[in-house]
Amino acid sequence: MTMNTYFAPSELIINEDGSVFHLHIRPEQLASKVILVGDPGRVATVAAHFDIIECDITSREFHTITGMYQGKRITVLSTGIGCDNIDIVVNELDALANIDFDSRTQKPEFRQLEMVRIGTCGGLQPDTPVGTYICSRKSIGFDGLLNYYAGRDEVCDLPFEKAFTQHMQWNPQKGAPYVIDNNAELLARINQGDMVDGVTISAGGFFGPQGRKLRIPLEDPDQNEKIMTFEHDGHRITNFEMEGSAIAGLARLLGHKAMTVCMVIANRRAKEANTGYKNSIDNLIKKVVERI
Repeated sequence: MTMNTYFAPSELIINEDGSVFHLHIRPEQLASKVILVGDPGRVATVAAHFDIIECDITSREFHTITGMYQGKRITVLSTGIGCDNIDIVVNELDALANIDFDSRTQKPEFRQLEMVRIGTCGGLQPDTPVGTYICSRKSIGFDGLLNYYAGRDEVCDLPFEKAFTQHMQWNPQKGAPYVIDNNAELLARINQGDMVDGVTISAGGFFGPQGRKLRIPLEDPDQNEKIMTFEHDGHRITNFEMEGSAIAGLARLLGHKAMTVCMVIANRRAKEANTGYKNSIDNLIKKVVERI
């Protein structure tokens, strides 16, 4: 793609106030350090740590606050649930950073974003009990999103994908899973020895895709047992969540830094859960705000 490629109004939708279509953020309102959360209500929890608030914008499930924390300019943004929303969020954040909204062409100077997702997850191993912080070194996408983009093979861990699909006896009707590394520099900065390094599955749903059965039988009743016993090159799968693979994958394709860190609120092996986690996750938020 050349610098003078024109992005038509049907492809990059810009609102009348100069903001990007879904997020309703204008380019000058976006910081280069971005914290992503799923829950719109958690945005205020993160921003409560800021010294200064510059802007506070709400559009659909996307709530954005940009402010300052100890001299660092940070944007915190809610994505809602699921990798389909991440496709909107990451592409629109990149457009805000790297497309000139007046000329609708790529800016000559690339602006790299640092994106850290703070979320909740389900632990899958005995050493990931409720309350554990897990940094995703690798993300496995059950959502299929990255398969729609050129270059996915160049950024994915293909031997890991092959080993995983063979171990799982993967049904191709579910779409090909992809395996993506989160940014190593950002991981080292966020995880200062007080978090678990893990491999995280981003599921395309909360129930069936994560092996939960209510009134509909599962296509593979043994899915989670297979996941828990899988090992490749010293890596075990540690947790389930629903957004990290798309964040890591799109960031790699676009040249940004990204990673996910989650607090375990349920352990699927032990069949235990903590629904009163909202206060305790603030400790994780503090660590990320200080380290990003």
